[in-house]
Amino acid sequence: PQKMAFTLRKKEILIDILVRLPAKSVVRFPCTCKSWSHLIGSSSFVSRHLHRNITKNTHVYLLCLHHPNFERLDDPDDPYVEQEFHWSLFSNQTFEECSKLSHPLGSTEHYWIYGSSNGLVCISDEILNFDSPIYIWNPSVRKSRTPPMSSNINIKFSHVALQFGFHPGVNDYKVVRMMHTNKNALAIEVYSLKT
Repeated sequence: PQKMAFTLRKKEILIDILVRLPAKSVVRFPCTCKSWSHLIGSSSFVSRHLHRNITKNTHVYLLCLHHPNFERLDDPDDPYVEQEFHWSLFSNQTFEECSKLSHPLGSTEHYWIYGSSNGLVCISDEILNFDSPIYIWNPSVRKSRTPPMSSNINIKFSHVALQFGFHPGVNDYKVVRMMHTNKNALAIEVYSLKT
């Protein structure tokens, strides 16, 4: 009984330390050992880490898309106007740039943000098709996941819509792809980030 109480206390101390660290640091620890990997990957730890950072307003960033030479955009003779836009994380408190990012789609010209929740961003093509790749991106840790492609590949769709959000009842993120044909047929696909 005493050893079990000590082990539980040690685990709580470890969790208390880890939830205070920025996500960028925490994601490096799962390779330390299997027990840390299991702990950090658990939904209870992720929720606790997120809740602490939101309530304490620590490790909170603004995701911004900006042109590196914005003041030169109005000059028609400037050959560098065609430069790509850049993603950056800015401090929520000082508005200073913390880091530059490259997002999963590579080029920043033809994409759209279809939703964001708890630091995750859903990105896909600006003009959606049934086969447009979807990325659920965590810019803080520079990782992304891709739901499977649509299973409705033999149907011609006239309109495709995409939504992303968090379902607190099941503690999961969902991507919903809705596809409509000219003949008023509707196909809806729901992807869960847990699976």
